[in-house]
Amino acid sequence: MPFSARLSRTSPRKVSLHGRNLLECPVLNKGNAFDMRERDLFGLHGLLPANVTTLERQVARATRRLAALPDNFSRHVALREIQDRNETLFYAIIAQSLEHYLPIIYTPCIGRACRQFSQIWTRPRGLFLSYEDRGRLADILSDPQWDDVHVIVASDGGSILGIGDQGANGMGIPIGKLALYTACGGLDPACALPIELDVGTDNATLLEDPDYIGWRHPRVRGAEYDAFIAEFVEAVEARWPHIALHWEDLAGADALRILHRYRGRMCTYNDDIQGTAGVTVGALLAAIRAGAAPVAQQRIVIFGAGGAGCGIADLLSRLMIADGMDPQEARRRFFMIDVDGLVRQGMAGITDGQRPFAQPADIAAEWHVRDPAHLSLADVMAHVRPTMLIGTSGQGGAFTRDIIAPMITGTSRPVIFALSNPTANIEATPADLLEWTDGRAIIGTGGPFAPVVFNGQERPVDQINNSYVFPGVGLAVVAGGITRMTDGMFLAAAHALAERSPAAHAHGPDSAPLLPPVSELPRVAVSVARALIRQGQAEGVAPPATEAETETALRNATWTARYQPYEKVDG
Repeated sequence: MPFSARLSRTSPRKVSLHGRNLLECPVLNKGNAFDMRERDLFGLHGLLPANVTTLERQVARATRRLAALPDNFSRHVALREIQDRNETLFYAIIAQSLEHYLPIIYTPCIGRACRQFSQIWTRPRGLFLSYEDRGRLADILSDPQWDDVHVIVASDGGSILGIGDQGANGMGIPIGKLALYTACGGLDPACALPIELDVGTDNATLLEDPDYIGWRHPRVRGAEYDAFIAEFVEAVEARWPHIALHWEDLAGADALRILHRYRGRMCTYNDDIQGTAGVTVGALLAAIRAGAAPVAQQRIVIFGAGGAGCGIADLLSRLMIADGMDPQEARRRFFMIDVDGLVRQGMAGITDGQRPFAQPADIAAEWHVRDPAHLSLADVMAHVRPTMLIGTSGQGGAFTRDIIAPMITGTSRPVIFALSNPTANIEATPADLLEWTDGRAIIGTGGPFAPVVFNGQERPVDQINNSYVFPGVGLAVVAGGITRMTDGMFLAAAHALAERSPAAHAHGPDSAPLLPPVSELPRVAVSVARALIRQGQAEGVAPPATEAETETALRNATWTARYQPYEKVDG
């Protein structure tokens, strides 16, 4: 049975909590919006002021207070405090304007929020599972308060955005991701659980910080780390056989290994690897409609060959193969650059994710380069003249005019996606990229940028953000009963995203963005979810259903921020 059938709640809602316990439950708390009947039922008289208000008035009051704060980080902290008191109010505020609030609750503010998580943390949310909890993870997860959980976002804080090891402070990411699951994908916050797997940190600043809330120990690695992850996964499987387990911001080698180890036995996925790939492929498909070279003609340089870069290469190569290209030829179209330069066969330290895309060891035999043992980004760009350049390096300013120059002669409409976050880590700014390519580049960034005026024309800057994909993944799992996440499903998500591209229906080049506006994210999530469910059914990892049944399931699984009337039941 799809989760949505079990999640659908009729009105009124049955509640067993009483008095202050009810007011301290953020999923159920209404604050002053509890009416007199509910105050009678739940013993709230005296705990609340006499005036009974509405959600609309609460939203208006909170919005005024947020607007009076000095900057967006202050607003991020204030919104998190609201979320910890009253989740319905939190999401009702965000629903007023996704464009305005998403940069506040997630990128770019989330990077600073993780750095300062120990200072701004005030109330427990989700679970902190420390390495010292090994042997009792199943007991911790067995608490009845987690009975309704259907989606988990888990991180070990090992590689947070572009700011590295943040230890337990990385909890800001699972909390933020799940906020987007609800704000963009309609996931009921009652079925969402953020988890921080605290295996220590090698961040000396945190270890010396008296305010640091995490386990003060060097990061556990190797067999001990894998055993801890295995205990966690086994406990999750036993507790919730149909859970969707989303991995986030694990270090590169750990991320790929864990994904490959567990994806065949449960519904699990890594958003940094697969979600990033899905939105990037979707944006490329849209770019092709806007004048970029067809898939069969693409030559792609990926600067940053970690989990995200490998995930993008893998899904893009699958797109080429699905388009009729020979698999070996497809993989030869990718030039991945890591800290040791161009990834080539026989190099030491090649990861499993890089290996399929390693170029021949002698590829530079006829190149004129300074150091044949280390082929730099500049070397590769000069000799490959790619049609597409993707940045997942976290190295701010890595794309310069000289780096970009060979693309101008290599294709009429070069595609440049500078995807690193936070904004300070972006490989090049949109304004520079347009200037260096005489306005010919089709550009995307990982973080939000205002439109750029070039030659008197305002050019939109697409934020190629995972929020275009993963909220739809969560909705698909909940509504469609999906039991495994496959590569074909992320390819289906990319095609669904491209179908909603404004550029596909524009009357001229550069007159419309590649991706829908942020305000459209809830509708994008439904389109992505629908495509994933259909693909899951075709691959046998989702139960069969008619189109009408799927549409009903999607509606039933979508939560909106409103207060339901409550009825008292015995706990």
